[in-house]
Amino acid sequence: MIISAILILLVIFGISLAVILLFGQKETIQQESTATSSTRTVNTISSSPKENGENPVKNQEKVINEMIASMSVEEKVGQLFLARVPAEEQLENIQEYHLGGYLLFGRDVETETPNSLKKKIKDYQSTSKIPLFIASDEEGGTVSRLSRGTDLVPEVFKSPQEIYQESGWTGIRSDIQKKAEILHSYGIQSGLFPDADVATDPQAFIYDRTLGLDAKQTSEYVKISVEELKKQKITSTLKHFPGYGNNRDSHVEIVYDTRSLDELRSNDFLPFKAGIAAGADSILVSHNIITSIDGAMPASISRPVHDILRNELGFQNVIMTDDMDMAGLADFISQEEAGLAALKAGNDMILSSSFQEQIPYVLQGIERGEYTEEALNQSVYRVLKMKNDVGLINW
Repeated sequence: MIISAILILLVIFGISLAVILLFGQKETIQQESTATSSTRTVNTISSSPKENGENPVKNQEKVINEMIASMSVEEKVGQLFLARVPAEEQLENIQEYHLGGYLLFGRDVETETPNSLKKKIKDYQSTSKIPLFIASDEEGGTVSRLSRGTDLVPEVFKSPQEIYQESGWTGIRSDIQKKAEILHSYGIQSGLFPDADVATDPQAFIYDRTLGLDAKQTSEYVKISVEELKKQKITSTLKHFPGYGNNRDSHVEIVYDTRSLDELRSNDFLPFKAGIAAGADSILVSHNIITSIDGAMPASISRPVHDILRNELGFQNVIMTDDMDMAGLADFISQEEAGLAALKAGNDMILSSSFQEQIPYVLQGIERGEYTEEALNQSVYRVLKMKNDVGLINW
């Protein structure tokens, strides 16, 4: 009897102990689960700048400025050059001159297949310390590098005029969407368009590259293009400021534009103003000499022309030159001097075929005090911001 009683007590004690342990473990699990859940909530909150009171724009500004502070003067100057891809030592030039980007021309794509072009651009990026800005003239029609390649595009890019005549603004948007998809597939961030020039004379040099309509319609075209490019994360480039009009071709000669400033303001400036209001990433300046603004210098190296862009039109993003190798500039000033002259005038980026000569000359200009490091930093900031805005730099 005594033994039986002891056994019964032991069984009861064992059951009680098991129940206590079970509930204790359950409570511990619940506590751990609650703690983990709280930690996740805290992490989610801390990863949201908006809920933390951080300003994403200010944060971007801070990060870019910190990056600039860590760069050498040589690295900063290199960022301001969108270099025409050299025929030789392409990877070596990226490293030696710290180039901001490469501009593709016909010779760079005409023998490439889709896979080989992707690999080429990927190799460029792998070589560069700071991601390169890769550009290719893709206005459509007579100006399209990829259309001249071997099966690089499903069909030749049509000109804005042709697209508009066929399908209006819907067609313009659709064309940009298709272009953007192709550019992204190759790792290209810019097609260097839209053309914001107002040309109404079919015999004019620039006419076939424009919408071919008046300033009002051209303004609408530019606005739509900038908006769509922004959606597609491809940079927009308005060209050729202050407006080509019906003038001659500065690729082959020095061009004088004798229109009055009032005429330019009431007509040619309008598409640029529309593009700026829509958030244009960059504006390309022509080599034409605009006598009513600066009769002594081509627009690309004219301080008064750039002052109008910054102060009158309020544009604060990247200003770039047209190709420095064009006769309209090359017949006016030496290539060695042209890069420094362009930066002193107010450009942020130089489209250069002679960067090997121009970059050392710019560095010498900084040493001589002709071009300040403050101005250099401002331009580098704009270039890095443009790269960031299209997702090229992952902070």
